[in-house]
Amino acid sequence: MAIYGHGNLVLASEPNSLDESIHALQAEWARIYYQIPDHELQEDAVDILADQAHVLTAEFPNRAETLIWEGIILSTSASINGGISALGKVKKARSLFEAALEIDDQALQGSAYTSLGSLYYQVPGWPIAFGDNDKAEKLLKKALTINPTGIDPNYFYGDFLVEEGRTDEARSHFQKALSAPDRPGRSLADKGRRQEIKAALEELD
Repeated sequence: MAIYGHGNLVLASEPNSLDESIHALQAEWARIYYQIPDHELQEDAVDILADQAHVLTAEFPNRAETLIWEGIILSTSASINGGISALGKVKKARSLFEAALEIDDQALQGSAYTSLGSLYYQVPGWPIAFGDNDKAEKLLKKALTINPTGIDPNYFYGDFLVEEGRTDEARSHFQKALSAPDRPGRSLADKGRRQEIKAALEELD
């Protein structure tokens, strides 16, 4: 069995270890995003994690879950690092999410719709990039049809609605996100997301 590790992250290349490997990516992503305050250390850590995620995708190219998480990590790297490499990363992330949707659009409770929709409203539009708010809303709404009580689809749709100036609708979705059920094994991510939601609600108030 091939093992790819860095720090506390261990990725295994056997099918029965895939769920554990994806959980390792999720846990490390949450640690990097929510618990590393030093920007340079965060940049280095997310780039290492992106490499780890790419290894797992290469091992399991036909599993939507691996594609989704490589896309999420690349999107996060683009956000954290910025610079001229960011556009290439978000374009790659878009391709990964689209490929995941073709394989299994229900994977991870429709997370590919949430993540792809988020890209479409967060990146610039033409001619710089591919941003498109109409596409974003369609994708985010699709995510909510799959996971209507989920913390992420409600948070990101709320964030989109803030950008659109639809603050009453945004508040409703932030409140739904805040009361979303806990996700097994995602306590750190849920805690960090709830802090973001509370901050967003304070901004609206």
